[in-house]
Amino acid sequence: MPTLNLSTNVPVDAVTSSDILKDCTRVLAKIIGKPESYVMISINGGVPMSFAGSEEPAAYGEVISIGGLGAGVNGKLSSALAEILESKLSIDSSRFYIKFYDVQRSYFGFNGSTF
Repeated sequence: MPTLNLSTNVPVDAVTSSDILKDCTRVLAKIIGKPESYVMISINGGVPMSFAGSEEPAAYGEVISIGGLGAGVNGKLSSALAEILESKLSIDSSRFYIKFYDVQRSYFGFNGSTF
């Protein structure tokens, strides 16, 4: 159930996208402590985006999870995800915002029901 929705103004080709999906899946599962089989990642590249009045490479992400989030975990996730974006897309960590949502089980749907 951990989900990362990532948008960036950097165009993302299929090979880079695949690498990012794999790396982000591994990182989310490890840091949050959930199996990789529950993790979902989406990437939207080439999105018109301005950060601090500049259209230089930037990104915005949202992590949604049923439990597993908190101050320490969120800091580790922010650092690890920023590292992936910098290495794969040349996005400086100072040009990346991420929002964390810890949701109740009844607010997350799956398989025609909720958790």
